[in-house]
Amino acid sequence: MTESVAALASQACAEIAATFRTIDETAVAELVEAIAAARRIVLHGVGREGLMMRALTMRLFHMGLDAHPVGDMTTPAVGAGDLLVVSAGPGEFATVNALMVVAKAAGARVAVVTAQPGGGAARAADLVMCLPAQTMANDSGPAASAVLSMGSAFEGAQYVFFEVLVLLLRQRLGIGAEDMRARHTNLE
Repeated sequence: MTESVAALASQACAEIAATFRTIDETAVAELVEAIAAARRIVLHGVGREGLMMRALTMRLFHMGLDAHPVGDMTTPAVGAGDLLVVSAGPGEFATVNALMVVAKAAGARVAVVTAQPGGGAARAADLVMCLPAQTMANDSGPAASAVLSMGSAFEGAQYVFFEVLVLLLRQRLGIGAEDMRARHTNLE
């Protein structure tokens, strides 16, 4: 007999919640301050991590911040005073690493969201936000999730973390929910 949807969902949520038991609150505060202080925020991730980064970009835009996804034809150049926020759950991706080099050469700061704080992207970043969840770098063996496949635990943790990050940024910047709602598109 297979488990119920409720039981599986409960297990998945518990795995994601476990990510936050050891989160570095200092790193969270540093990321909040870096985003709040940035002239412009440009964000990037690959695959499903990229979808989570685009979701964060949208919420930063709703807060009235100058936020853009890498690769959009309207994304401006980065430079001094700007922040590139990238996702590299398993430690690094060639495209993420290349973007980090370009951004740093242009004078922008770089923050990485990762599950592997010793990975190449983290070593090259100015700020590291570690979400210690399973990614494709550690999705096999006896410690692997029986519920969330490949990098789903990390991607789910990103979604939850980014919503909390937005709340912290709203508090830091004094932005209300109605302010955000006013910036939401009406072309849906």
